[in-house]
Amino acid sequence: MHSFEKVSKSYLYFQQCGVDDFGIGLMLQNKQVKKMISSYVGENDEFERQMLSGELEVELVPQGTLATRCMATGYGMPVIFTPAGVGTEVAEGKETRRFTMYGVEKEYLMERAFESDFAIVKAWKGDTQGNLIYRETARNFNPMMAMAGKITIAEVEELVEPGELDPDQIHTPGIFVHRIFKGENYEKRIEQRTVRAKDA
Repeated sequence: MHSFEKVSKSYLYFQQCGVDDFGIGLMLQNKQVKKMISSYVGENDEFERQMLSGELEVELVPQGTLATRCMATGYGMPVIFTPAGVGTEVAEGKETRRFTMYGVEKEYLMERAFESDFAIVKAWKGDTQGNLIYRETARNFNPMMAMAGKITIAEVEELVEPGELDPDQIHTPGIFVHRIFKGENYEKRIEQRTVRAKDA
């Protein structure tokens, strides 16, 4: 699962593209990414180089819009309407409509749901039926992304048998997950560690 050599050049939707020499950075180095649709592109030098040279097509989407477009796919909704991005580059070439909410009329941008062939998510714990539990900030985006793929692949830190998860704690039901496996050798990188001096 960690070799990118056989992956063809693809359209990828990511919340961000991470760092050089790791994860998506390896696919960028191998020129395996055709278009990046992202809310935040990170500090990946190779990504920046390819974007500025025109080798990589990039579409920036507000993070809330990106998450909602993924969720819309899972709900079977072909489009959503959002005020985010109206009047900016995000709206170029897209349809807008005026709606009234709470007595206020304003313009909304029409965004299409994602039709992703694959969605790859990372969860803390899952069972063999595909039910998933995320930890902390992993709950921000993974549940919506899991609903966006025709085939959703989940990597979990702990894989258990059906019935071992508390139903009240499940964030993604197994109906959305088509493949699941237990990962190993986790390395949780961050882009910049920013700390402040302790008070004297």
